[in-house]
Amino acid sequence: MSQQTDPGDTLPRPITLPLKPGPARFFVLLAVFICASCGMVYELALVALGSYLLGDTIVQASIVLAVMVFAMGIGSLATKRLTKFAAVAFALIEAALGIIGGLSVILLYLAFAFADVYTIAMVVLAFVIGALIGAEIPLLMELVQRIRAQKASSAVADLFAADYVGGLVGGLAFPFILLPVFGLTRGALAVGITNTVVGILIVLWLFRAEIGTRAQVILAGLLVIIVGGLTVVWVYTDDIEMTTRQRLYRDPIVYSQRTDYQEIVLTESQKTGDTRLFLNGDLQFASADEYRYHESLVHPLMDGPKKNVLVLGGGDGLAVREILKYPDVESVTLVDLDPRVVELAKNSEHFTDFNKDSLDDPRVTTIAADAFTWLREAKHTAYDAVIADLPDPDDVATSKLYSIEFYGLIKQVMSPEARLVVQAGSPYFAPEAYWGIGEAVAEAGLSTTPYHVDVPSFGDWGYFLADLDAQGPDLTMPADAPEGLRFATAEVLAASTAFPPDRDRASVGDVKASTLLHPRVLEQERGAWVGY
Repeated sequence: MSQQTDPGDTLPRPITLPLKPGPARFFVLLAVFICASCGMVYELALVALGSYLLGDTIVQASIVLAVMVFAMGIGSLATKRLTKFAAVAFALIEAALGIIGGLSVILLYLAFAFADVYTIAMVVLAFVIGALIGAEIPLLMELVQRIRAQKASSAVADLFAADYVGGLVGGLAFPFILLPVFGLTRGALAVGITNTVVGILIVLWLFRAEIGTRAQVILAGLLVIIVGGLTVVWVYTDDIEMTTRQRLYRDPIVYSQRTDYQEIVLTESQKTGDTRLFLNGDLQFASADEYRYHESLVHPLMDGPKKNVLVLGGGDGLAVREILKYPDVESVTLVDLDPRVVELAKNSEHFTDFNKDSLDDPRVTTIAADAFTWLREAKHTAYDAVIADLPDPDDVATSKLYSIEFYGLIKQVMSPEARLVVQAGSPYFAPEAYWGIGEAVAEAGLSTTPYHVDVPSFGDWGYFLADLDAQGPDLTMPADAPEGLRFATAEVLAASTAFPPDRDRASVGDVKASTLLHPRVLEQERGAWVGY
């Protein structure tokens, strides 16, 4: 019995090529490889920008991946009708990817700063980019079969092999080459230019006989316009970023840099001279009232042994400034993730005017490391006093620094009489997060004393003083407290242990501690600050 064939199920017609079929297929698969690398970079750029701006990497990655994968399916289906014009359609799709993907970071940054529609814009861009990526494979399948007809399974295997390997290379190139060399914005632009050039040139070269002279001229002109336009944006990227970034801050920006770990921004008020440090958009200190925060953080801790002090975070040197006011302190070890913050604290007048060159004191040793990893892997002496002056737990990376496991590691480096103080956020604006941090410290085996003070730039701000004594530490000023303190007094500390009924421990109910596997502090922070 003869096999019945669907009249519409015909092999793609062969075409005239400037190369033999073997080399031609190689170059098409090379284009697939490069375009797949570009697509992976666009995807990672959207995730990275979301984590920079909003802090929640898991949510950003989930949204981007889910939307893009869905859109890829839609794009594949929508392209079925374009296979008759596969070469031109492929070139136009790569041109669109180059434009949209290349500009995606800048467009999202503008949406975040000027229109407050970041999430909507991210979903739209993820969908459009995903749809365009999904449209590539059916068109490439058609072009490969026109070069040399083969079994569908073999053609699909070749295409997907090139596609997946390209995704691997793009995924590795993004963090190890593009970000360090170009940065996020210019990295996306560089990939957009590459995507456009490869997509259009492969068509103009291999498939020029397929598309006709008029189409060749149009595609060549489009190539010049897109590459030229993206290059112009490249040149003005710094100006665009500075203008957009300034929109996010009240006072003029006097310094900004994106390091391997975070975005550092310093602002200074022209009227009051108030200098503010922001890391990834979160306020770290305001010179107008930072003394309230740091005096409250440090001096209650110092009413006890203080020969060897460990500071986790605090790369601005302000907590160290207060520690060094005690002459019996023999050594201070400061562990901060970002060496650039420490460099600024040592060399920039925006820091040294306030930290009094504390990090240049011979008693101070600075270490650039992740606090969690350093505590876990390094060999330590026993410390008499430990300060956890770390960024707020509003993303996955920082949430581990407020976990039971982290405080357990701190406990291991504390001497028997040692004390620990933890900055724990606002008991007014984020009460569940605040009391949850206290639970984590307690479940690590430390006894805690909660207290809070008013820091105008932050609002009502809380801490936990902890030790290994079952009774918990008394909140008192040291007998040898230095003169000239502007805020911390015995009377202020005595009042700071009182919490109103709407923000005391009982008001939050059954709050649970955060762990590495269940970072509850993220959930607690996510619902905080709403409406303020």
